[in-house]
Amino acid sequence: MIAMILVSGLAVQLLAHRFRVPSVIFYLAIGVVLGPELLGLVTLETFGDGLEIIVGLSVAIIVFEGAFALQLDRIRRASTVSLRLVTVSAVVMFLGTAAAVRAFTDGTWEIALLIGALLVATGPTVITPILNVVRVRDHVATALETEGIVNDVTAAIVAVVIFETLLLDDLGVPATVVSFLQRFGVGVAAGLLATVIIYLLLDSDLVPERDVQASQFLVLSAAIGSFAAAEAVAAEAGIAAAATSGILLGNLGLDNREEIEKFAQNTTTIVLSFVFISLAALIDVEAIAGLGLGVVTLVAVIMLVLRPLGAFLATLGVERFTRPERLFIASVGPRGIIPASVATLFAIELELAGSVAAGELLVGTVFAVIFATVLVEAGLARQIGEFLGVSPMRTIIIGGGRVGQALATRLENRGEYVVVVETDPEVVERARSAGFTVYEGDGSDTETLRGARIEDAKRFITTTADDDINLLACQLAITKFDVDSVYSRVNDPDNVDAFDSIGVTGIDATTATAVAIDDEIERPALTHWMNELGDSHDVQEVEVTSAELAGKTIRDLNAQIPDGTFVAVVSRDGENHVPTADSVLEVGDHVTFIGNTDAVRRAMDRFHPHD
Repeated sequence: MIAMILVSGLAVQLLAHRFRVPSVIFYLAIGVVLGPELLGLVTLETFGDGLEIIVGLSVAIIVFEGAFALQLDRIRRASTVSLRLVTVSAVVMFLGTAAAVRAFTDGTWEIALLIGALLVATGPTVITPILNVVRVRDHVATALETEGIVNDVTAAIVAVVIFETLLLDDLGVPATVVSFLQRFGVGVAAGLLATVIIYLLLDSDLVPERDVQASQFLVLSAAIGSFAAAEAVAAEAGIAAAATSGILLGNLGLDNREEIEKFAQNTTTIVLSFVFISLAALIDVEAIAGLGLGVVTLVAVIMLVLRPLGAFLATLGVERFTRPERLFIASVGPRGIIPASVATLFAIELELAGSVAAGELLVGTVFAVIFATVLVEAGLARQIGEFLGVSPMRTIIIGGGRVGQALATRLENRGEYVVVVETDPEVVERARSAGFTVYEGDGSDTETLRGARIEDAKRFITTTADDDINLLACQLAITKFDVDSVYSRVNDPDNVDAFDSIGVTGIDATTATAVAIDDEIERPALTHWMNELGDSHDVQEVEVTSAELAGKTIRDLNAQIPDGTFVAVVSRDGENHVPTADSVLEVGDHVTFIGNTDAVRRAMDRFHPHD
């Protein structure tokens, strides 16, 4: 049975990649098919008393891997929103869900608070597959990942504390708070201790610097060891331990970090498939159906009211997050492993204690929310992202020197997603410190380009001082990865023809410098205006694809051109001209808008509504 689950889970990864759908959708479907509702191959009895241990260790590895990938410089770029998502937004979800459970079901306040605590958690088990399909800007991904990891930890601990102090022993709120702090402290302490031990071992003569495999297994042992140590002291403290050790080890600058991270990702893929399919098989459809319309209303409140409200409060006043990005965060908050596993175990304990109705309400409500949020928010994540336009144009720049960073700054100021590829460790560190997304490696190497996800790139630019490297990298981008828009800095004017011959737009550095100096002399005001493109003004060229606007003159289209921008240049069949009021636009023309940033963007949307 375990072999069947693992093989099914790995097959799911291929399907998810093929259809560009988050893998959790397929996990859920396979789990339901294998579960008692259909084939009956996987039930609670399948794993006996080992389910809690299996799920616990699996979750520890998954949380550790997500935390290990969270770099502090990434967290800083989304620190305000991340902090609000794990505090203000979490409280809104916790109390709002509890109130909705109390209002729309027959549950007591104790059960309502327990369900509210469990449904705060999103988690890397459901967020990571979504971010593998929907490419978003780094600060959006970081905010969602941080929320998932931290809320997984706090939700699990709060749920256990509420279950033990309020539901079983009725000790009151003060005892609940103290118990939470104790368990959280145990987890952090265990994670810190594991980090110190592993770091000392890695720094010792026992592990040679180039022994990648030993480093991989030692780091992964931090997840399992810290989890086991914390769980031995306090239930559910292990998740906090795994998250703590993951964040600390991930930011200590370990040797072989990329290999360790890749190993952790592969391990997570295996355990994720197993644990999600196993738990999905335990969904009790009868318990969900028995809740009637009350559970439907509850799900609607969580998805349409509480999640958007929490996202709004988290991003309020943070200019870096655009309106589509805020709406995307509001639309994507699926629940995953933590609510499913903990609710299942609690339901068993409640039924053994004679509270059968409470157990059915708990597991039915939690699984209904998991099923609905995974099906809608995870299953339609790519469509939601495309509709909102949160996936920026992905540009890869080879070379993180002054030219590369200056170009990356201008592109990011326009809202594009830039990945810089650089070999020099010092340049890599400087570029990362400046806030750029950097992939360390040789830009003329095929595997490096794959690692930088060139398959998702719409634009490829080389900016190094070596024309041979630039030419080879551009050739790879065109021939191996089929990138349409390829540009390159050309250091020696005699090499321009070589770049042109393979379809690369070459920018002759010598001529470009001369033109820039001439512009400063002859047209300084316009030059300064162009060099300061950013939040207030912009210049953009776009293809006319709107059939409604085709065949009309500029005079006729004045009402369609927003105030604050105008058409400066029209290009047709390689010919450029400044339009008059009687100039007629046709589909396929390229128009250049100059004006205020918002007006330019609105004009682009009207003239180019189709990709």
